[in-house]
Amino acid sequence: MESELKQLLLQMDFLRGDGLWVTEAFLIILIALLFDFFQKRVLKKLQARFERTKNPWDEAFLDSVAKPVSYFIWLWGITIAANVIGDANNISLYNGMVNVARQVGIILILTWFVLRLVIRIEKNIIKIGCSKEADYDVTTVHAVAKLIRVSIFITGFLVMLQELGVSVSGVLAFGGIGGIAIGFAAKDLLSNFFGGLMIYMDRPFAVGEWIRSPDRDIEGTVENIGWRLTMIRTFDKRPLYVPNAAFASIAVENPSRMSHRRIKETIGIRYDDIDKLEVILEDIRNMLLSHDEIDTAQTLMVNFNQFAPSSLDFFIYTFTKTTNWVKYHQIKQDVLFQIMKIVEMHGAEVAFPTSTLHLNGNITQLPEKSVV
Repeated sequence: MESELKQLLLQMDFLRGDGLWVTEAFLIILIALLFDFFQKRVLKKLQARFERTKNPWDEAFLDSVAKPVSYFIWLWGITIAANVIGDANNISLYNGMVNVARQVGIILILTWFVLRLVIRIEKNIIKIGCSKEADYDVTTVHAVAKLIRVSIFITGFLVMLQELGVSVSGVLAFGGIGGIAIGFAAKDLLSNFFGGLMIYMDRPFAVGEWIRSPDRDIEGTVENIGWRLTMIRTFDKRPLYVPNAAFASIAVENPSRMSHRRIKETIGIRYDDIDKLEVILEDIRNMLLSHDEIDTAQTLMVNFNQFAPSSLDFFIYTFTKTTNWVKYHQIKQDVLFQIMKIVEMHGAEVAFPTSTLHLNGNITQLPEKSVV
């Protein structure tokens, strides 16, 4: 294409003769400018047409290719103009360097195009997945996309080195020897990298989930899982950065994936109401069985538990259908209010700590806080 363009330019009478290489170079740049202008117009019309379709992949391809095509046209035009300058001044070494620069530029543009395409495909997959599933696994898509981008970058780098005359096999052999030294020097970095990889593969948690560790003071919502650090937003809205390697040696609890939330409460009534306790427990059990937000398929217990110092204690043990933190507390509040109403309906009272004092044969009961 380059030689054909030169022959076309030499057929023009005003370009023949010495010292006209400047005009030739100018015309080549002008042709590149026109090509770039027209390709932008064409791509703009195609984009307007693709936006009216329901297929997101054509838009992803067009958006990815737009800027690389423009850079490719300018690379080709500038390198042809540079060769014209080299031929006019008989600089053969100069032309060789220009050709190498062109090949390297083409490799960089192709690598850039593929990386842009992977990013847009990743966004489309996440968008389509989230529209179909509320809890779509975005973390895995990010992980796979990152691995693909790293592979593309390394491949492009190796091809570029080969184009520059560097032995790729020698580089790979050196990388094997140097990798051992780098591994010792950056063992913490590598352990964090593989820790992040294990998080992506095992998926003990994902972005947006609430996690906590009973081994460490770690609790909050996962906001980002990087290759070295995982960023957790604590409940007081502070960012907590945890090295990925730490998750290989600690236990992690993921409350976001619980199937139910538990209500477990111990309540005491007065000793004076011992004759009413059995019917109170029966009414509370029936209330829980008929409650719309209590999952009766799970364990449900309402039982007299112990003779406490100041009360007859019974406990309730049941599970709500929801796992939402706010809604759970609303349900729990409603259950506790209904228990209080049942206790009062039977003429009983919820006990509070008291002590009995014997004074000259008389028995007096005082609140526990009144005793000195």
